Amino acid sequence: MFCQKCGAQLPDDAGFCYKCGTKVGQASQAAPQVAAARQEVIAPTNATALKCPSCGAPIVPKFGEMFITCEYCGSSISLGNEGWKSIDKHTMLPVKISQQDDVMKEIHGLMDRGLLHRHLQESSTLEEVNLAMVPYWLLPVSARTSLVAVDMAAEAGQIATTAALAGIMGGALGGGRDNGFGGGGLFTGMMLGTVMGGGGFAGGGQGNRRAYQLDNDYNFPIVGLKALTDYQPKDYQFNLADRVVFDAAKVKGIKVLNGDVGEEVAKTQAKTLVDQLQAQKAHAAHHMIQKLTTESDVGDAELLHAPVWFVRYQHKNGKIVLVIDANSGGVINSIGL
Repeated sequence: MFCQKCGAQLPDDAGFCYKCGTKVGQASQAAPQVAAARQEVIAPTNATALKCPSCGAPIVPKFGEMFITCEYCGSSISLGNEGWKSIDKHTMLPVKISQQDDVMKEIHGLMDRGLLHRHLQESSTLEEVNLAMVPYWLLPVSARTSLVAVDMAAEAGQIATTAALAGIMGGALGGGRDNGFGGGGLFTGMMLGTVMGGGGFAGGGQGNRRAYQLDNDYNFPIVGLKALTDYQPKDYQFNLADRVVFDAAKVKGIKVLNGDVGEEVAKTQAKTLVDQLQAQKAHAAHHMIQKLTTESDVGDAELLHAPVWFVRYQHKNGKIVLVIDANSGGVINSIGL
């Protein structure tokens, strides 16, 4: 327990602060008001020591951090005018895969799946296994992609019809003589080339262009720590049905990482990555795309602390890194596989 006036650490049964004399009961009565305003607390960027606005515990910010989570009560403190100063919603995902043996079982199936990965885990040297609560910005993004692509089914049908018609013309005009042009003679061969080359019937696919719309809504996660940007999710969705209000007491013994990525930067990154993801989905669904544009709206951010396993192997001359969601067991990202 800490004195909420001076920050001194006190025994749990203390009635008064031995340092400043404040009655613990009086401090407790004032606590709800302080806690209610804690989201508005912004400390200067050059601060070297702070007190938690909720419980009074000492906090020492590290260089580059914009957001600090109190290790004792879970309160949030923003640093500087460009910090995480408008966090209206701070949630977390509970840890369901908390033991190293359990996550290693999950990884065994991932690494040894398929012929190319057979015995990959056994042939690699485990270097690091760490579990941490990683900050992510959750950005609601509504994306609308308009595209123009060739209808391949219609194109194939038209090509077949054109080929059949050319065969009939060849038989009629060539008199059935086999002279290297399928029985159609030189004139018919020229006609066939004209028809198949887009001179009138096939049209090079121009007549089979169609407009399509690809609309998707995302709760897109942007990692809130610059040191972990290599492990940024590309197309991963957390199980948000499990999330609860952030409570540091529920993750005792697990390191809670602080963030240094600002909200506006995260919004820009989310829009860029969603645009790329929409383009990938469009190309997977349609061939010969001739035009593609995406418009997206980004909503208010939510701060999510997610439990993440980082597992690193040495394999031959390279590294294999797996980033595993300790809530669902899903693969957030992987490098080297």
